[in-house]
Amino acid sequence: MIDLAEDTPTNPFVRLGAQPIALGAAALLLLIAGVTSIAIWRAYTGAAPETDRVVASRQLQVRAAQASEQLVEKTKGLEATQQESIDQLQVVQDQLLTMKRLLASQQADTKRLSEQVANLNEAIDGLRQSFASVRANEADAPAVTPRKPTRHRLHASARKRASG
Repeated sequence: MIDLAEDTPTNPFVRLGAQPIALGAAALLLLIAGVTSIAIWRAYTGAAPETDRVVASRQLQVRAAQASEQLVEKTKGLEATQQESIDQLQVVQDQLLTMKRLLASQQADTKRLSEQVANLNEAIDGLRQSFASVRANEADAPAVTPRKPTRHRLHASARKRASG
């Protein structure tokens, strides 16, 4: 006996494979239903995702351009500020150099004046010592009493002659 059950396939996919037209028709119906639902959704919302994406990308490009312009302006501002700082630093360095030169000149003048004051002090000390030695010599010499003017005597003798 021949068993008919063995001739029929038990796998349901095998049965569908036997009927490829039905399988293709079902897939086509699913595809049409999906496309129709997408079209209805787009018509209902009134916006297409592609248009939204284009608008969004343009907005991003505009924002990027604005950000780029702002960065360029800020960079130029920083460059100008940096140049001003460099110029100010140069001026300060020049002033510092001038101050150093003036300080060195003043120190040289102070040293020269200090030497002159020291020389003057030595000269004054020398004069004091010579003046002290002159006084000491005068004190050692006998004291000479000054005589009365000879006129007085002459007058007195003239009186005696006149009376005598």
